[in-house]
Order: sequence, then C-alpha cells, then structure tokens
Amino acid sequence: MIKLENPLGVVEISQNYFANLVGHVASECFGVAGMVESTASQGLRYLMKREDNQDKGVKVRYGVGGLVIDLHIAVTYGVNIAAIVKSIVNKVRYTVEEATGLQVAKVNVFVDDMKQ
Repeated sequence: MIKLENPLGVVEISQNYFANLVGHVASECFGVAGMVESTASQGLRYLMKREDNQDKGVKVRYGVGGLVIDLHIAVTYGVNIAAIVKSIVNKVRYTVEEATGLQVAKVNVFVDDMKQ
C-alpha cells in the first residue's frame, strides 16, 4: 500500500492496483508472450487459483526517487529483446505516471522465459 499525504487528506493506492495496471500494460506490448511468477509464494498462489491474472510477475515498491517496478516476463522466440524491453519500460513508465501522478524512478524488466 502506497500512502500519499496532501493538504486535503491521505490517498492510499493498493499494491494490487499497481500490479494489475502494470501487468496489463506489459502484456499488451509486442513480443511479450506472458508474465512469469516472480516469487515462490506467487507461483503457489496461481497454482491454487488456476487463473492467469495480470498481476503475475509484477512487484511495485516505493523507493527514494519514486516507484520502483519489477517485471518478470516471457518473450516470443525470435524477437529483439532489447527493443521489447525498451518499449515496455517506456510504456509502463508513461501509463503509471499518467494514471497515478506518481514519479516512476525505475522499471526493471527480467526476461525469465522464451516461448515459440
């Protein structure tokens, strides 16, 4: 949960909101075959639910300069990974900053799998 205080009160944005927003944006990028579980507990959660939710493979935390976003993705075989990652970073940063008004300090993209 990220809390922001302003003169009018406190705004709280849940981890689930950020994870779903970022997961949806990343999944729509060209060359992304899907999201990959980032932790053992997350993998166990999806095994039990048997669902493919958008928040799989996404971790958002608040750092010194703003939000730090970690993405774990699977890419399509034969695509330029550097170009895909650059596209994801730009699109995720823009979307999160526009939707929330929060500064994104860093977007880390981990390519964990390759699919055909």
